[in-house]
Amino acid sequence: MEFPGLGEHCSESTCHKLDFLPVKCDACEKIFCHSHMHYSAHSCPSAYKKDVQVPVCPLCNAPVPTKRGVQPDISVGAHIDNNCKSDTAVNRRKVFSNRCSAKGCKTKEMIPVDCSECLLNFCLKHRHPADHQCGGKAAGLRRKAADAAQARQSGPGTRKNVSASSSRITSKTLADVQGSMSEDEALARALAASMQESSSRSVQVASLDQEGQEEADLALARALAESERMHQNSQQAQAAGGSRDKCVLS
Repeated sequence: MEFPGLGEHCSESTCHKLDFLPVKCDACEKIFCHSHMHYSAHSCPSAYKKDVQVPVCPLCNAPVPTKRGVQPDISVGAHIDNNCKSDTAVNRRKVFSNRCSAKGCKTKEMIPVDCSECLLNFCLKHRHPADHQCGGKAAGLRRKAADAAQARQSGPGTRKNVSASSSRITSKTLADVQGSMSEDEALARALAASMQESSSRSVQVASLDQEGQEEADLALARALAESERMHQNSQQAQAAGGSRDKCVLS
């Protein structure tokens, strides 16, 4: 005779026994009878939360610290991707060295995938501007200008002697130079001045190349004229010698 109001049924799908002294699993929080109260008896899916064993890396045999409630496979995978000292893991990190710049994404690709707008590297999932909240070309230009300035400051042999006028300009503060312009306007003017300077230099180089070409053409023309003159003189001398040989004395 059963008493439905007393006890609870076992949660095991093959049992459902009415137990008057049921046991609640501290991992999956389900009710089981005395026969299925152990983790292995009911194949508890949350048993790993109570497993305090430290997983070991299969490549370097080093213990991997794991927080409670985290699956060991996740911790071991993160260890292999970042901290494993084995040759296999090190070579894999060298191949997959292009990390995604999207916030919260840790994906690494074998080849760089640069955004054409902000010039940052992303994974295949975040390669489109709409997928990584792209800052646009202005952010890319600012980043590129900052990298170039940092490279000029850190590179050896970059300091050069400047004139007194340039030293007076550099002695001014940023507020005096920029004035009421915004940061984007100042950057745009600086880029325009740089492009104008580079174009003037290219024009000077082209003019120097043109002058050198003109001098070479003039020297070649003189050499050809001298060769033609010597050829005409030799022909005239041969003609004069032939006429003397044909003279007949009477």
